Amino acid sequence: MKTLSPLSAIPALTLPALALLALSALPAPAAAQESCAFRGALDEGYCDANRDMVADAPTDASKLRDPSTIVFTYTPVEDPALYASQFKPFLDHLTQCTGKRAVYFQVTSNAAQVEAMRSGRLHVAGFSTGPTAFAVNLAGAVPFAVKGDADGFESYRVAMLVKADSPYKTLADLKGKRVAHTSATSNSGNLAPRAFFPGLGLTPDKDYQVVYSGGHDRSVMGVNAGDYDAAPVASDVWNRMVQRGQVKRDAFRVIWESEPFPTSGFAVAHDLKPELSTKIRECFLSYRFPEQMAKDLGGNDRFWPATYAEQWAPVRAVADAVNAPYNRAAFDAESRKELEAEARKRAQQQPAAPTHVAPTK
Repeated sequence: MKTLSPLSAIPALTLPALALLALSALPAPAAAQESCAFRGALDEGYCDANRDMVADAPTDASKLRDPSTIVFTYTPVEDPALYASQFKPFLDHLTQCTGKRAVYFQVTSNAAQVEAMRSGRLHVAGFSTGPTAFAVNLAGAVPFAVKGDADGFESYRVAMLVKADSPYKTLADLKGKRVAHTSATSNSGNLAPRAFFPGLGLTPDKDYQVVYSGGHDRSVMGVNAGDYDAAPVASDVWNRMVQRGQVKRDAFRVIWESEPFPTSGFAVAHDLKPELSTKIRECFLSYRFPEQMAKDLGGNDRFWPATYAEQWAPVRAVADAVNAPYNRAAFDAESRKELEAEARKRAQQQPAAPTHVAPTK
């Protein structure tokens, strides 16, 4: 399957996307009061004394958290409610394994997910590939696992999809067309295409119109419906949609694929008590997915250990290539685009106000 080289519910809670404000409006984490000799790319309030690229636990024991309920969520690359159901067996396991109630926190955007961990409302999360880096730098997330099977890590490729009956055969054929990117913070749905396509003769926003769909599943369905001429999507999401029967594989054609990237990274908040953090990691790595959960998650049946420094090196390389640092200013700008796209989509879906017609006599 998928060995990746370093370079290559219980009740659901909700957080509406439009309630999200820019991270710059949030107070710095409590750790900001501690002296910090080195923080690297981490935001103010986090330290990286051991230089492993993720936030250290607070040195002040009073700032370590030991919540009675563990709050978990998974990246909203598809319907959030769907994942709440799919991860319920794991949350039951996490409850038993830790002795603490585990609940699913339903988020509707990558930005909301990052904000939730930064603000302390989220303890454990599976972040999408690109947003993992924002979560590390801005929210104190510490990635420790990725999905996989007995053969190794899961990876995915960026796949440019077009309809099978379309005239588009190469990237060059998409000049002047309408192409869906997923969200501004997405690695596979936005940053990687912006890094790779110009060198292949196709520059986003210049050679084709970029339309943010709001998610990989929305991009796939939009191409299928003819709303978009093409869309770069994560191959693992696309394959799961085919397996679930949401779309037919032979209705599409892949005209370009990238080298592999890591899939979603599972991370724990940096300021949990060390004993709890260690226990959560053990609960993840010892778990084997039940049959239906494995089927829902693309055939993966376990979590494999991973580190941000190693497995996310190719993701950081893409960001460097497009001059898109994973810092607060970039996140704020990209989050606004994501929320504006979501607002436009909702406005388009609302029925038109009825026109008043005077009664006839």
